[in-house]
Amino acid sequence: MGAIGVVYGDIGTSVLYSIKEVFAGGHVPFTPDNVYGILSIFFWTLTVIVSLKYVTLVLRADNNGEGGLIAMLALASTAVQDKPRLKRVLLLVGIFGTSLFYGDGVITPAISVLSAVEGLEVISPNFTKAVVPTTLVILFGLFAVQKHGTTGIGKFFGPITIVWFACIALLGVSQIVTHPEILFALSPHYALMFIWANPGVTFIILGAVVLCVTGAEALYADLGHFGKKPIRLAWFFIVMPSLVLNYFGQGALLLSNPAAVKNPFFMMAPDWALLPLVALATLATVIASQALITGAFSVTKQAIQMGYLPRLRIEHTSVRDTGQIYLPFVNWALFVTIVLAVVMFRSSSNLAAAYGIAVCTDMLITTILTFYVIRYGWKYPLALCIAATSVFFIVDFAFFASNLMKLFAGGWFPLVIGGGVFTLMITWKEGRRLLNEKLRSDAIDLPGFLDSVFVSPPQRVAGTAVFMTAEPGIVPNALLHNLKHNKVLHEQNVFVTVRNHEVPWIGMDKRLEVESLGHDCWQVNVHYGFKNDLDLPKALQQIKNRGCQLEPMTTSYFLSRDTVIPTIGKGMSQWREKLFAQMHHNASGAADFLNLPNNSVVELGSKIEI
Repeated sequence: MGAIGVVYGDIGTSVLYSIKEVFAGGHVPFTPDNVYGILSIFFWTLTVIVSLKYVTLVLRADNNGEGGLIAMLALASTAVQDKPRLKRVLLLVGIFGTSLFYGDGVITPAISVLSAVEGLEVISPNFTKAVVPTTLVILFGLFAVQKHGTTGIGKFFGPITIVWFACIALLGVSQIVTHPEILFALSPHYALMFIWANPGVTFIILGAVVLCVTGAEALYADLGHFGKKPIRLAWFFIVMPSLVLNYFGQGALLLSNPAAVKNPFFMMAPDWALLPLVALATLATVIASQALITGAFSVTKQAIQMGYLPRLRIEHTSVRDTGQIYLPFVNWALFVTIVLAVVMFRSSSNLAAAYGIAVCTDMLITTILTFYVIRYGWKYPLALCIAATSVFFIVDFAFFASNLMKLFAGGWFPLVIGGGVFTLMITWKEGRRLLNEKLRSDAIDLPGFLDSVFVSPPQRVAGTAVFMTAEPGIVPNALLHNLKHNKVLHEQNVFVTVRNHEVPWIGMDKRLEVESLGHDCWQVNVHYGFKNDLDLPKALQQIKNRGCQLEPMTTSYFLSRDTVIPTIGKGMSQWREKLFAQMHHNASGAADFLNLPNNSVVELGSKIEI
């Protein structure tokens, strides 16, 4: 039930606009043979891309039970660990794909909700002017409730989506019974004949056909939430049959009423059912949008922990489900960008021109990364790896190339969003590398420093001091400032380095590495996966068994608040250094990110030139 509601919300609402957009461009002459050909292409696109590629192959590439592009990227980069140049290229490709997710996250809610509300125009042309304002009100309500979490409303997602799939299946059957011969289009013969007779037109319309598989990435992204079996069962027994029945029902309607091409989905319904259908479609699109919003929160958190984005404020909306998180900045940034998209494009047909490039690029990247996972991670023979991925690569590339034709018609919009996020991510990653190099070059060796300090030790005060360090074995600036200004040292001193790894989860049994430095001082390395929730005080409780009696009421956390000063010379270009400095300045505090108690944190600042 949960898999139906979350995983298939996006692809389940594609019936609202996919068929309409194929014929809307005017490239396909409206003939019965062409209707058969288009339906056959739809069916085999769903079969090849979703059933074979994602459900059969890609779902097997789980990273400790987790899926999604970041999980696939971690698998691929680990598989080519001994090939550093190839690893760097794959990381760039994977991060670019992750960036494009945000472009998809803008277009999907906009086109989904807008296409549902456009059903009002079928009821009466008088509602035309109300479509955009109504869409904006629905979207605002959706984003406004995010801070409360989805636990309460999430339990309704599954049942509503089940009703949606039942409804679209029944609508399809009601039309198929009038033209049962439409089912002959299940044969690939009709698709191949259409492609053979219209190669140029086929290439053009692939940009619209791809709309029927948007949301396929969610199959893989939500792997960790539901597991392979529920996702596969839901697809083969509920989702795909419902989608196929509806698409073929729209085809049957077009055979009897070609004028219905302006909105075949809603025109399948009798007049009395139009208003309830619009309401149900709106609910279904809201659920589809919710899945993408939740995905944006999750992807952002993972990117932060992998070091590709600065720290952002993360709020947990559930005490039981740690995956229920809310990022205010991401939430409202998405909302503003979606509003911009709705106001700019004003209709689902116009938005369809912007849709597809980001999705197809991500599908292509997934195929490429899958090849390296099965070749170097699973050690399969080269011929088998090529055979397993080449067909998918050709299909994905064909869709990608077709969508490039929509670049100037609106396809630039998600690319600009993705390109902007990509620039931020690689700038932050490179800036952090330069910053750490600068810190290391100016660093003092910690063991040697402690030995010299304890030759003539300062006054020791009661309690424990926890000093955060970017690298183990170096003296943190906070310690130097504390000795310089306060001229005291705590009874116990713990030097902590947080390590984030390219695996989803690291268990508590592998959380800590503890090394005694003498003089009641310890070096502690804390390890997290990119889906673990960071809680440093909880993790440090484990060192009580290692000789350090860490008590919450007498523990102080010392943090360095560095100010980055861009300089002319080596490193990044001037504008990127300024961008990094601004991102570093605006990053949320480490205290909130590491879940440190507010009344136990001491921040000491310093300036660093890069």
